[in-house]
Amino acid sequence: MQEIVFHIPEGVTVTKEGDLVMVKGSRGSLARIMYHPAIDIAVEDGSVKLTTESMRRRVYALLGTYNAHLQVMAKGVTEGYEYHMKVVYNHFPIQVKIAGDRIEIANFLGEKQARYAKIVVGVKVKVQGDELILNGIDREKIGTTAANVEQACKVRNRDPRVFQDGIYITNRGA
Repeated sequence: MQEIVFHIPEGVTVTKEGDLVMVKGSRGSLARIMYHPAIDIAVEDGSVKLTTESMRRRVYALLGTYNAHLQVMAKGVTEGYEYHMKVVYNHFPIQVKIAGDRIEIANFLGEKQARYAKIVVGVKVKVQGDELILNGIDREKIGTTAANVEQACKVRNRDPRVFQDGIYITNRGA
């Protein structure tokens, strides 16, 4: 039998209903389905016990993955996450603004048409000069929004060694 114990930090409550694990804190709550037939998850006085009878490496690796998910969720609901992205341009000044549930990237490489990146629900985006700041409690959603922005600024039909314009992640601080 293999076991990993996640100690719940102060100010965080963890509940389990079926396969759904919910983590609540001062900033909000997050939920995630954690199911594997060989893994048992039990919430007991101040800790979450992840146990398995299996001796397979993949199942034990999944115990570590579930433990990491719990740590990330607990940090998110107490402290939150913040990503910083830098607008980099050499040839044409890029103009970035928030347009509803998406980010509008205008004048990218001198293109007449604006490019758009979707903002995932639950992520707050601020534009401060040549920097974008993404805030939220769900690290996965913030990372998805940052990836959407980077993909929207992908250079096509030009030499990427010369045209290094775009919006890039500079800091994944908390």
